[in-house]
Amino acid sequence: MTDTVDDVEKPEQPDKPERSPGAKFLLVLLTGFLLAIPLFASWLLIYDRQSQSEQAEQSIVTGWGGKQVFAGPKIILPYKAKVQESVEQDGKTVTRTNVVNRELFISPEIMTFDSDIQTEVKSRSIYEVVIYNTNVTGSASFKLPEDFNRSGIDPADIDFTRAEIRFGLSDARGLSAENKLTVNGENLVLQPGKGLGETGNTGFFSWLDATALAEGEIAVKFDVKFRGTESLTMVPDAGQTNWSVSSKWPHPSFTGGFLPDNEVTETGFTAQYGISNLALGSSLTSTQAGQQVYPQETSRSFDSYGGGNNAANASSVTVNLIQPVDLYDQVSRATKYGFLFIGFTFVAFLLFDLIGGVRISSVQYILVGVALILFFILLLAFAEIIGFAWAYIVASAATIGLITAYAASVLSSWRRASIIGGLLAALYGVIYILLSLEAYSLLIGSLLIFAALAGVMFVTRRLDWSRSLQKGPATQG
Repeated sequence: MTDTVDDVEKPEQPDKPERSPGAKFLLVLLTGFLLAIPLFASWLLIYDRQSQSEQAEQSIVTGWGGKQVFAGPKIILPYKAKVQESVEQDGKTVTRTNVVNRELFISPEIMTFDSDIQTEVKSRSIYEVVIYNTNVTGSASFKLPEDFNRSGIDPADIDFTRAEIRFGLSDARGLSAENKLTVNGENLVLQPGKGLGETGNTGFFSWLDATALAEGEIAVKFDVKFRGTESLTMVPDAGQTNWSVSSKWPHPSFTGGFLPDNEVTETGFTAQYGISNLALGSSLTSTQAGQQVYPQETSRSFDSYGGGNNAANASSVTVNLIQPVDLYDQVSRATKYGFLFIGFTFVAFLLFDLIGGVRISSVQYILVGVALILFFILLLAFAEIIGFAWAYIVASAATIGLITAYAASVLSSWRRASIIGGLLAALYGVIYILLSLEAYSLLIGSLLIFAALAGVMFVTRRLDWSRSLQKGPATQG
């Protein structure tokens, strides 16, 4: 007896519906936000490399002289002052008068000096720093103000024979051995130390018999040579300060409380400062040392100021010898556009997913996003070697090639992949323009995002964001 076994067809399991377009959009959006973590890590890497660069620059110029602050000359007159103090004695309050030694700081009525800054670029490995030699040659005239009796100091209490004339220089290591100082035609011997408060009490001085100051004026001439790095700051403190500075360095930046009349060309620059003590708001005589002044720098991406922020800095002037391109600043700014790279590329893949019918997994989105972030690492690495412009070309070409080749496999079409590649090429080109035109970057970036949003809204205007992209099999009647 033969048993007949009928083949029984097993019902096919219906395919699981794909996520709705809205769900896919939210998933891609979440993936983009997660990529903010490695994007932020790349920004931290830029900060770390910039810090290493600054440390390397400091090691290059060790022993040469740092960012210099120059102040003076000032004449210091020792005098005796009577100070009253109250003490308890035998249960009674007794007032005593003590005589103490103090210093009176005299600033010149007119100070005129010139500086010629001779620059050189010193390098070590991939790091470079601008160093310079300069001289400060000038003259100053001193005399007691006509209303000196209002100061409350009796000229009889001043010891003019033990006066000093002081200069301040923030980093005395840069001083040359060939410095000259003459007072009323007499050469004086310079001594180390005893600088001015404006330079942290570092500098040099000379003993001076200032008896002539009691009845007339003192004429001072000086020629000071020193070395420094990247910037030179002057502290004007005269009735009228005139400073002329020139250099063959074609990229100066003028900062501080006062701006000069200047001319900058491809072969160098000249600048003239004219500052009065009326603008400074300071007297020509003082019993207090000046506040310390720090070099003022042009803004950078992570560190925009080089020293303490106080009123003294507002009364100083600085000439910065800047590099024409700060690559770390440019790479940092490029990184801030990272979300544009990720967003535009993800939108293009999402449109192929939703409208073109090509399935793209979350892992593939992540791999594309990592490739986009790797662009900034490549940009930083190459920029330190070959400069920002060439580094941008090399890093963008490598990234575009990698993503285009990967897209050809994911989208199963070189034609579709070429659209992705063209979009990336246009995007990298626009971002480079944004980095070059800093003043219009906000306007161009806003118009770019607006145009992209309008394009996406137009393409997806008929898309039902809530429906499933794939239905189950139809039921046979």
